[in-house]
Amino acid sequence: MDYTCYYNIAEHHIKITFRDELGADNEKFIASFQPFKTRERVGDLLFHLSVESGLQPIEQHTEHIRDFDTGNGNTDVYLLEGGGYQYQIKDINGQECCLLQTNKAFTTCKCRLYGDYNTRRYGLNNAIMIAYAFSSAYQKTVMIHASLIRHDDKGYAFTAKSGTGKSTHTSLWMKHIKGSDLMNDDNPVIRIIDGKTYIYGTPWSGKTPCYRNIKATLGAIVRIDRALENSIDKLKPVEAFASLLPSCSYMKWDEEISHAICNTVTEIIEKNNIFTLHCLPDQNAAEICHATITKG
Repeated sequence: MDYTCYYNIAEHHIKITFRDELGADNEKFIASFQPFKTRERVGDLLFHLSVESGLQPIEQHTEHIRDFDTGNGNTDVYLLEGGGYQYQIKDINGQECCLLQTNKAFTTCKCRLYGDYNTRRYGLNNAIMIAYAFSSAYQKTVMIHASLIRHDDKGYAFTAKSGTGKSTHTSLWMKHIKGSDLMNDDNPVIRIIDGKTYIYGTPWSGKTPCYRNIKATLGAIVRIDRALENSIDKLKPVEAFASLLPSCSYMKWDEEISHAICNTVTEIIEKNNIFTLHCLPDQNAAEICHATITKG
């Protein structure tokens, strides 16, 4: 018997139907989604994903686009006849976790989960994230790899290469900048609605269990750059684009989705301040950053 759930993530509504033998038990794989769950469908759906134990890989008329390292595993991407996609998601040990098939716009998706609790959990979370990131691209929405602080009802997103210190910097804000709280620590979502820019918590927060269904006006985006002394620069538009785009969930091999994301990033830059913080992991860095980016 089918078991259907609805979720509201950054004011986008999604539907997930479990059509395998586990039914409602599948929800244990996406426990982080509970704060985003709604009792029924509200508004237009962003996408519908069905989990089906009998789903088989499509091997005819496919083109291998690329494989990419997510940092926690490897994913192979195939272009399907008609413009849809097939993803084969594996974990860091090379264990197959999920088979995902989508239509071109990512509005209709199917997936099959493999293995034990950990591989199924990893596979389902990644399948939903992929479907969300690319179906929402057409609606002035981008998912970014960032740690997100809220201060005075505004959200400040800190981006950086993995291991550079974005989570360290947000922890400094929470310790030293009064009134700061963590909204998300890995994959917040930015949306432009009626000409205004908002940033949201999501069910995807990396190693930090921060799954908050909250929204704030975007205050600024700051790229962290380790340095021997603390300073901060406001970026020019071209510099800001080059800084922000690599932090977005991005599919450069798909011209339509790529174009939509680039347009949204451009509009974000036009409406908001983008900075680079050259810093040490200390209190002074947080204070300098706070004093600068909260001015406007």
